[in-house]
Order: sequence, then structure tokens, then C-alpha cells
Amino acid sequence: MLPFLPALALLLAAALPARADTLARIASPGDVLAVTLESQHEGRIAYRVERKGQAVIAPSRLGFLLGDGRLERNVELVGQSSSSFDETWEQPWGERRLTRNHYNELRASFEEKAGAGRDYPRRFDVVFRVYDDGIGFRYEFPRQAAMPQARIRAELTEFTLARPATAWWIPAFEWNREEYLYQRTPLKEIGTAQTPLTLRDDSGLHISIHEAALVDYAGMNLARGDGDVLRAALTPGGDGVAVVRTLPFNTPWRTIQIGEKAADLAESSLILNLNEPNAIGDVSWFTPAKYVGVWWSLHLETETWATGPKHGATTENTKRYIDFAAANGFRGVLVEGWNPGWDGNWFADGGGFDFTRPTADFDLPALARYGAGKGVHLIGHHETACAVSHYERQLPAALALYARNGVDVVKTGYVCDAGDIQRQDEAGGPVRREWHEGQWMSNHHLRVLRQAAARHIAINSHEPIKDTGLRRTYPNWVSREGARGMEFAAWGNPPNPPEHEATLAFTRMLAGPMDFTPGIVSLKGRNGQPLRSTLAKQLALYVVLYSPIQMVADLPEHYAQHPDAFQFIKDVAVDWEESHVLDGEVGEYVTFARKARGSGEWFLGSVGDDHPHALDTPLSFLDPGRRYRAEIYRDGDGANWRDNPFAFARETREVGNGDRITLKLAPGGGAAIRFVPLD
Repeated sequence: MLPFLPALALLLAAALPARADTLARIASPGDVLAVTLESQHEGRIAYRVERKGQAVIAPSRLGFLLGDGRLERNVELVGQSSSSFDETWEQPWGERRLTRNHYNELRASFEEKAGAGRDYPRRFDVVFRVYDDGIGFRYEFPRQAAMPQARIRAELTEFTLARPATAWWIPAFEWNREEYLYQRTPLKEIGTAQTPLTLRDDSGLHISIHEAALVDYAGMNLARGDGDVLRAALTPGGDGVAVVRTLPFNTPWRTIQIGEKAADLAESSLILNLNEPNAIGDVSWFTPAKYVGVWWSLHLETETWATGPKHGATTENTKRYIDFAAANGFRGVLVEGWNPGWDGNWFADGGGFDFTRPTADFDLPALARYGAGKGVHLIGHHETACAVSHYERQLPAALALYARNGVDVVKTGYVCDAGDIQRQDEAGGPVRREWHEGQWMSNHHLRVLRQAAARHIAINSHEPIKDTGLRRTYPNWVSREGARGMEFAAWGNPPNPPEHEATLAFTRMLAGPMDFTPGIVSLKGRNGQPLRSTLAKQLALYVVLYSPIQMVADLPEHYAQHPDAFQFIKDVAVDWEESHVLDGEVGEYVTFARKARGSGEWFLGSVGDDHPHALDTPLSFLDPGRRYRAEIYRDGDGANWRDNPFAFARETREVGNGDRITLKLAPGGGAAIRFVPLD
């Protein structure tokens, strides 16, 4: 043999793909998706995903970096089992009343090999649930005497796209939490992104990577590695360790939704289905509804949170909003700035907030009685300015105050720069800093939910931890923010662009409801800043961006100036029997149709970007054999957000489910339709 041949053989071997042995495989109930587990070089385990035989996720590694070393190499399969599950469960409120939960499950048990360099072998399971529209997988650590606790420094989970892809994403670990405009870039240009992360690969498949059931764990972000690899990037804890858990425990589900069209992602119930059933019992005390309140004026700076001559949260001003709500059939009135602590620089220090008493000019018991006499409930507000331990110490008394006064929904807030949550385990003790999506805050939100549920109070979190479907387990977690909402249209620099809502529908909204606060019919923000929206689009947002509580966010006097548009806002439902995405492309346009729960009425909403669209839309979602009066609210001739945003038309026609309608969306425009059964 020539002397250089052994070296050449080594070079050739290095260039070849590492050998992978198949360990297990499972397909979805309809044989649409399949997951394969395999063992790679050095005993590393990996998974891959195919859709109808086509690779979607290439081999992607699994594992952890723990306090006592890596849990990734030299592991072997020691057992596996599979099962099937099929149920239909009912949501107490939601985008649809009935949800089918149908999957095949693979459980694979792993153990470190003997001689792997430690005295005891560590054990864990990986569980895959495979649906026709996506997969979820999680790690489960059983009780094991030699490993009573896990200190997770990093999760080594990978998501390797099989093809180049376009991504819609917002950055992680930045100061403004989730409140960034979505970027559209090649996957290779992602830095570290938050989830849900939406992708369209070069074959046209649409993919969303997220997580479900985030409980007692750090939120997952995605950091791009080499090529098209995305790696889990856990939110760190205040002591530098991401997660500390006593065994046994499960991680959240890592989710991959897959569809041929963007609409398939928005139709999926994967995130909800991967959460546990209702854990708090009957929630019939919560009523999905619309609300008004002292809010938009604060962002316009015509009123203030702080006390003084422009204070918005006064008894007199709140009565005005209660009267407006009662006159127009709205159930709730939100009042921000009602409690001591808003004077001075509250953003820098929330330690001055008192949640157990109102300011001198706000008579909470009297207003609660006044509202009750008109069928209107006050909506509470707890802004913490991130002094979270300070808030928790007052929480029982604060919730009891609200319960005594019939306040059954509370908007909570965590306004501060990301990474600046104030944690103080003992009063007077040292203050540690945490991230909004760290393990400690994951547990904080659940503490709030459980205490609120015991008093029949629902929670709407702003500056929240991400939504991961926990509203199924805690159905008093009714909405949250977690993205750029309408206030950025008032003063944002830049303001929300025309494509913002058509992007949210296929990104942030895949996680769950958002309190976006639509309905700004004045189309003007602070100092006259124009909204990049037509009048018709503001109506369509009530259908497109789902929440079981929807704010009628503009000032009462502005609605009086637009009675035709205001009629749709009064009529539109907030709780749905069915929801369907009729068509859409990420960041370009989207059309939703939803059937009101407890009613035969349907509603349609369609919004676009900065370009005109003519969408030929079949009405096949309407109930067959019935005729409807379509009450159409659309962009008028020549409408566009720049110089003709108020061009608007309202018209009616008779339709059935065999008809079609052309939705003409202006630049920055939209269309909203109410379908009323004629019988």
C-alpha cells in the first residue's frame, strides 16, 4: 500500500456524512407527517421530520448542558412505546367551540452508556406527539436517586431546516421585549429570534417553530447556528442558570407547525392541544365582551396616569365612560392610573405602587355600584413597573379589593426594560434582576392566575411572558399583549406599518389571543400622527386579531363622528363557534371568517399591506340552505392610508354559501362584513 493512502482514507471518511442508525419512527394519524429518531456519531441522538415523504426538518440534535456536564453524547435507547389518542374537547371561550386533538405518540427512553465518564447513568425520555399539521416533542426526566435536581445551563435542541427558507422574525434579548417590527429575511440572516418564528421554505411549505405549555421553565428563543440550523436559546435566570428543577419534571413542548399554505398555520390548534385540560374548574363567570376606557387619551397625552389637572382616572371621567359603554352595549370600562404610585418616575421604580386603595379623586366602590346599575363592570389595572415581588406581596389584598367591587377582569402590566424585572425573595432583602420570559416569571404569572381564579377574576397580561396555550389549562388567562399593539400607531418611531397586522396573523397570533386594542376611527395618534390604516381596516381588525376581550379603543367623541363605522364595532361578536382562514400570505393580506357563538351570524375581516388587493372570496363557509343579509363595510373609491383614509362605503346585499364576493382592499385598507341570517 502506498504510504499516503491511510491519510487519504481518513480525509475521505471525514468528508462523508456521519453514520446514523434509525432508532424509531412514528407517523401522524393521516400519514402526512413522520418523525424518525436516530443515533449519530458518538452516541448523539437526533430527530428528523418528513411531510409526505419530503424532508422538512433535517437531522437535528437533542440534549442539554447541565450543571454537571453535557447530556448529549454516549446515550442509548433502552425502551420505546407508541400510542394513539383522539378526542374532541370544548373550549369555554375561544376561536372555536370544539377542538379535535388527534395524534400518534412515540415515547423513547434513553440512558447514558456504561463508562460514559460518570458514576451514575442519567436517564430521560423524549416524547413526540405527531399530528397531521405539526409535531410537539418534550423531554421528561423521571425520578432518579443519583440525580435529584437538574440545573440546566442550556438546551441543545436543534431545528435544522431541510431547505433554504424565508423567515419572519423579531429579535430576542433586546430591551423592548416583544415589541419590535417583524423582519423578513433569509433564514441565514437571523440572529437570535423570539418564537413563534414563521418560515416559508423554498418548496413553498410554511413552518412555525414555537413552544407549548411553558410551566416552571425558561422561555425558548432560537439562535441561528451554521447554515440553516436553529438552536434553542433559553432565557437565562438571575443567577445565570436558565432552569433549576427537582426531578421528576417535563420540559415545555417544542412545536413545529407545518402547512402547505400560510392559512394552514393559522388554522392549527396544535399549541392548545399540547396543553393540559382546564385545571381551575368552572369559568362560566367570565364573559367575553368588548370594553372601553381611559387609555387612548393617555397615549395621546390629553390625559395623564399621574394625578393633577389632566388626571384621567377620576370619578367624573369614569362615569362618562360607563355611560358611553351602557349606551352602546359594551360590558367593560378599563381605568388606568386609578391607584397611588403614578406620580413621579414610576418607570424607574415601581416600589411606590399601592394596589389596595384608590387615589383621592377615584371613588372605586361608588363607581362599581354606578356601573353595576347600568350593566357595566370596571376592568382593573395593575401596572407593576417590574417591581414584581412588591406586587406579589400586595396581590391577595389587591384581588380581594377588586372582587368586593365586582371587578372580574384585570389588566396587568410589566413595563420596564427586558432583563430588569425586580425579584426580592424577602422584604428588605437584596433585589435580583430577571428576564420577562425567565423561569421565575413563568412561575409568577401562574401564581397570579391561580390567586385570581380563586376570586373569579380573569387576567389580561401586558408586557407578558409569551403565550404558549396555557389558556386551555387556565382559562382565566384570557388575553395578553406580547407584540407591538395599537399604541405604537399613536407615537411609535416608526409607527406600525400597513403590513403589520397581516404579519401578526401568521406570527404572533399563532401563539394565542392578543389585546391589540383596535378601533381607532379618528385615524390619528399623538400630535396628529396619522395611522397607516384606512377606516375600514380598523373595523376588520376585530375579526382578524382574535381576543375574547376587545377594546373599543378610541375616544367616545370620535365614534360620534363616524356612526356608520361605529355600527360594525357595536355589532361584531367576540366569542366564536367556528373560525376559518379563507386566504392569506404572510405580511401581505389575510381574510378570516368567524361564526358567532350562540348566534347564526357570521363575520368576515380582511386586511392588507401597502398595496391594493382584489380578493375573489367564496362564501362557502356560510351555512348551506340559508340566505344572509351581508352588511359590508369597505374601503371607498380612491381610499388609501396616506391621503384618503376616510374614504369608506357601507352597503348591503343578499348572499348565500354558493356566492362569491370581491374584497377590494386599498393600500393600508381592509373590509369587514356582518352576515345576518334572513330567517
